[in-house]
Amino acid sequence: MNIHEKVIEHMMDHDAFSQWMGIEVLGIKEGYSKIRMTIREEMVNGFGIVHGGIPFSLADSAFAFACNNRNNLSVALDVTITFTKAVHVGDVLTAEAKEVHNGRSTGVYLITIINQNDEQVALFKGTCFRTGKNLV
Repeated sequence: MNIHEKVIEHMMDHDAFSQWMGIEVLGIKEGYSKIRMTIREEMVNGFGIVHGGIPFSLADSAFAFACNNRNNLSVALDVTITFTKAVHVGDVLTAEAKEVHNGRSTGVYLITIINQNDEQVALFKGTCFRTGKNLV
């Protein structure tokens, strides 16, 4: 197991929220992550569509996995999300995080979320601060 995989295994073992969401890690490499989850009934708001916090949280987890997998503890400085399509119960969402900038103290990541029909449902951009501390 390489360092990227060890970091993600450690993060998933200690991340009760990602576990509750049912996140499955599909791919990890330096500065990159790809994860997936299925929308459940308890994730829907009063309008009958998914609560915006769910795709946000999926993207945030993909962001965290991508920016931390070099074993340099990194925390979010700034994040934004644009919702482009409604999400419903039973939808399978995949979030793919790609590194745009890897600096000494900051990193920038673009996370795209698609549904099971390859339709983009959200676009998330995150900037992280690198603490210089090891995670594992």
